[in-house]
Amino acid sequence: MTDNQTLLFIGDSITDGARGRTSDPNHILGHGYVFQIAGKLGLEYGADAPRVVNRGVSGDRASDLYARWNEDAIAVRPDVVSILVGVNDAYYIVNGDPRGASDRFRRAYGHLLEETRTTLPNARVVLLEPFALRTGGVAERWDAWSAKLAEYRLAVGELAREHGATFVPLQALFDDACLRAPESHWLWDGIHPTAAGHELIARQWLDVAAFRPRGRSGD
Repeated sequence: MTDNQTLLFIGDSITDGARGRTSDPNHILGHGYVFQIAGKLGLEYGADAPRVVNRGVSGDRASDLYARWNEDAIAVRPDVVSILVGVNDAYYIVNGDPRGASDRFRRAYGHLLEETRTTLPNARVVLLEPFALRTGGVAERWDAWSAKLAEYRLAVGELAREHGATFVPLQALFDDACLRAPESHWLWDGIHPTAAGHELIARQWLDVAAFRPRGRSGD
């Protein structure tokens, strides 16, 4: 099949998932939600499945994504761009790190979406909502974390509407999941998902994004 779509996932460590930096297909997608989504789509669609590319980089903020957007997003020529970022922007601000001296989250995020619409006008864009739970190190400054991420979630929702992107809500999903198991069952440190947490993200992405190969509107 020569007309398979390319599905790009980009963001911070949650997307990175300790992905490999070689062509080894056993490690290239990491061990997180990207791998799980690729597995589901590969199984369901076989030869029609999309080419899945992971360009997550641990520690990245929205401004870091924008700095590498040409080589890690535009150059890939994706048909679908899926973005999850925000937790590091919040981390540096909440903890008083110099990298968070000014809050560039919404501005940088807006820039990369504008550039994507200009250079990849036919690409579908999917924006994942940033999230956290009150456990691990996050619990120590929960009020600050909660306020900042609430601001970012609002911003991502607004950006999705402004740029015609698909918005994938996640915070309420994790909050509801905590009725079934403790916070650390889903996000071991309040930020990074466990296997169960990644599965939660993967299922939500598949449900909301509703990806279909070209020519297949539904099966």
